Amino acid sequence: MQSYILLFISIVLVNNFILAKFLGLCPFIGVSKSRHQAVGMGFAVIFVMTMASAVAWVIHHYLLAPTPHNIFYQWLGEGKTPADFDFTFMQTIVFILVIATLVQLVEMFLMKAIPPLYESLGIYLPLITTNCAVLGVALLNVSDFGMLRNASESFAKTVLQGFGGGVGFLLVIFLMSGVRERLEHMDLPRALRGAPIAFICAGLMALAFMGFAGLGH
Repeated sequence: MQSYILLFISIVLVNNFILAKFLGLCPFIGVSKSRHQAVGMGFAVIFVMTMASAVAWVIHHYLLAPTPHNIFYQWLGEGKTPADFDFTFMQTIVFILVIATLVQLVEMFLMKAIPPLYESLGIYLPLITTNCAVLGVALLNVSDFGMLRNASESFAKTVLQGFGGGVGFLLVIFLMSGVRERLEHMDLPRALRGAPIAFICAGLMALAFMGFAGLGH
């Protein structure tokens, strides 16, 4: 249990995808202008990250990786080895297709259930498909937990890291939205208005989050 708690804390605070890995900056800067938009985008990313992590693990474990569990090996592997069915070179394009499908589900749900939020998110909602943070967590899960012998532990940590990555995204984008709402009422130099001051604030937040690096010890 301790390893799972540390993993969650690490991905949310210490190795935050935005402030530590600098992934997903496009929707982070574009949607953090208001708290309403930030919360909506944050929960959408949590759903996509968690589901993408789970589905990508299943696809990698049973279809792409050269293991005895590979379905193609079990069906067509007579006289061959699992190495003959190594399709890991396709994982990036396959993961992108998985993410795109999940984003479509989120779009359809918001379009029917919460039209104002769907309209306010605008182009940034479909951009989750190309959000490098979502693809990054899927690829990171493969490299971190793909070689664990215990399949249930591997799957659990994969899903937890995906969920934690989404929670970290929601936390940071919500904090930034509060900062940017206050900045709207400040008399800033024209050169710093908009994205420039947002990136400066993001850099200061990244420095602040570095203080969480010792939590694992």
